[in-house]
Amino acid sequence: MATGWWSVLKTVPWSEVINAAPQVASGARRLWDTVARKSGTAGGMPMGQAMEAEPEEDHFGTLVMRVEKNEGTLLDLRTQMLQASEIIANLAEQNAQLIAKMEVARTRMLWLGLTTGITSILALVALALVMART
Repeated sequence: MATGWWSVLKTVPWSEVINAAPQVASGARRLWDTVARKSGTAGGMPMGQAMEAEPEEDHFGTLVMRVEKNEGTLLDLRTQMLQASEIIANLAEQNAQLIAKMEVARTRMLWLGLTTGITSILALVALALVMART
């Protein structure tokens, strides 16, 4: 199972991902700023005379209720959009932090592998010297 993940992680171009992380974070921040800047209410369209026949109070009341319902729905959707863009911005920041930590871990693993290889070579040389003396 670990070898599958390792092969996947090895195929990722980490240098490109690390170089692109600040751009992703700034793009998400710009998205968040753009969405947050927009007002929460939408400008209403002027309602023309939709009823050409007799103006009944019932039709007007129905239209007013529909407009109010649509404005409420629009406000709910805008709130959801703000929340979604905030989540996207947070995820982009976390992604940038994760990539930075992965780069540190990759560097440490490289040094650990190098140290292990050198130690193994020294151990084999020491074993060969001990075997040669006996």
